[in-house]
Amino acid sequence: MEVFLEACGLVERMKRFDLHLVSDSTGETVITMARAAVSQYDGVEAVEHLWSMVRTRHQVEQVIAGVSAHPGIVLFTLVDSDLRRLLENGCRDLRVPTVRVLEPVLSVLGVYLGLESRAEPGRQHALDAGYFSRIDAMQFVLDHDDGQMTDDLHRADVVLVGPSRTSKTPTCFYLANRGIKAANVPIVPEMPLSIDPVKLEGCFVIGLIASADRLVQVRRNRLQLLNEETETNYVDLPSVREEVIAARRTYAANAWPMIDVTRRSIEEVAAAILQLHSRYLGKEDFIDPAETCAPSSFET
Repeated sequence: MEVFLEACGLVERMKRFDLHLVSDSTGETVITMARAAVSQYDGVEAVEHLWSMVRTRHQVEQVIAGVSAHPGIVLFTLVDSDLRRLLENGCRDLRVPTVRVLEPVLSVLGVYLGLESRAEPGRQHALDAGYFSRIDAMQFVLDHDDGQMTDDLHRADVVLVGPSRTSKTPTCFYLANRGIKAANVPIVPEMPLSIDPVKLEGCFVIGLIASADRLVQVRRNRLQLLNEETETNYVDLPSVREEVIAARRTYAANAWPMIDVTRRSIEEVAAAILQLHSRYLGKEDFIDPAETCAPSSFET
């Protein structure tokens, strides 16, 4: 049936291709860049072949054999020039394109700084102060999730406030990976905040909001996963609309900047938060109309 539908033009098959990702470290860099690039093309599916910790000639030869078995584009991050040359020559013989993922960046940095790179595999994963800062921030998020341990919120870099299912927790974890200590406090309908707003004075607080329709959809999905089918105000559209309005009023009353997460990914929300936080630290007006909703607006 699928073959018949495809012949009639009613089914569009994904264009699949082999994508070899070669790294002398964990492969995180080349994976991230490859997926970002592939995502820009519709109807395309990359069959990823990850070759990590490639640091010897024998390992490069194994990669070339794998590419020969499944020809496709090769993206690589190899800092050793001899290994790069070996891989490129092998792929050239196979008539397979190769891309040095970091080469343009390293070249520009080298010329600008007048320095040569260290050419050390996995150097970005060194256990430096930044690493321990991220670990500390991750622990802070775990301790201060969903309104826990509110006595020391003054230690937080960012405090997120919002109704249920506005992505507070995943956003906090994403921020922690950037070394930001983030806490979140839920807004529960017809109940005061679990912490007095007065205690949040001096903290950088951001309110998260979403459309009532979106919240109902996400909450219903959540309840289905929990095999909970009872109809409550939690998923009642008129009640959720009132909840959204009340949250907006809370943000306005406390002059907290607000970010609408309805059509934003976690990464986009975090980027907006980091931008606002940066302006806050710069002692500038950190309420950006382009990134936030006007506090005086109550439409849903």
